[in-house]
Amino acid sequence: MKHVKLFLRLFCLMMLAAGCSKKTVNAKESERGEQTINNFKVVGYMFSSGDLLAKSAELDFSRITHLIVAFINPDASGNFAAVNGLQALAKKAHDNNVKIIAAFAGGNPPQHLKELIKPANRKTLVDGLTQLTRTYNLDGIDVDLEGDFVNEHYEAFVVDLSVSLKKEGKIMTAAVATWNSTAYSQKAIALFDLINIMSYDQTGPWRKDQPGPHSTYVAAEADFEHWNSTRGIKAEKLVLGLPFYAYGFGPDISEDMNYGSLVAAYPGSEKVDQWELPGKGTFYYNGMPTIKKKVGYAVKKKAAGVMIWQLLGDAKGELSLLKAINDEALLQLKK
Repeated sequence: MKHVKLFLRLFCLMMLAAGCSKKTVNAKESERGEQTINNFKVVGYMFSSGDLLAKSAELDFSRITHLIVAFINPDASGNFAAVNGLQALAKKAHDNNVKIIAAFAGGNPPQHLKELIKPANRKTLVDGLTQLTRTYNLDGIDVDLEGDFVNEHYEAFVVDLSVSLKKEGKIMTAAVATWNSTAYSQKAIALFDLINIMSYDQTGPWRKDQPGPHSTYVAAEADFEHWNSTRGIKAEKLVLGLPFYAYGFGPDISEDMNYGSLVAAYPGSEKVDQWELPGKGTFYYNGMPTIKKKVGYAVKKKAAGVMIWQLLGDAKGELSLLKAINDEALLQLKK
């Protein structure tokens, strides 16, 4: 009887072990799995110019969940030109379990978009954007209409685009600026699956008389609280924007520089948020400590995740901000 009982105990232990075991996974799969379980998204933009597939060789797909290609805009008639490498890039993204989205408009969009979102032309633009997702097998569209492009026609356009994309099983996201919050109607905002908060560019080369940080931690908190509390958007829809670039202020300094170029030129600059060149000027940006602090805040607030402008501005190896984002998110999510 003792042998039978012992056999039964061993059998039960083996069954429990089998039930708890998973297939062997590599480090990248494990990391992606934890991100998915915790539903923390890492959304990254990249420019649409050039050969997209070739440029994608610089991306670490294991560290992002969504890739947004920006910006793909139609001509004045609403027609979209072919995008070199986009279909192959979409396949590569999907092979790596990454959603891929096309962004249109942008910070300096063609003026004819104001005409295309008017009632007489709206269907042409909506149909064109929807067809774009079909042609290149994309997962959705990112609406990056900003400033005075968020006008009296914005809401109706967003409503129509949402209906069209939902029929195709596609998602619709938006990039928003807190300073322009009153322009976005509650009805329009509610239709987006994810809202990317552009928590940067509080100043820049266009404000030479206002030198200083353009993307502080305090501003990130304020921006998130505005959209979450004041505008009443659920945290799980909000994605906190992070900059991968610096702005320079001074008499003899570059007006802007990618983070990767900055830390390569000035060792140690990754540890701080500003770097002074005596007699020339000062760069302002987000170093690794601030990026990690913002990621920790996003996790604490149960945000959808973080967004990056833009991925190819990163450094390589241990100085990578994307690596720091992933490491910090996984660390915080384990708590």
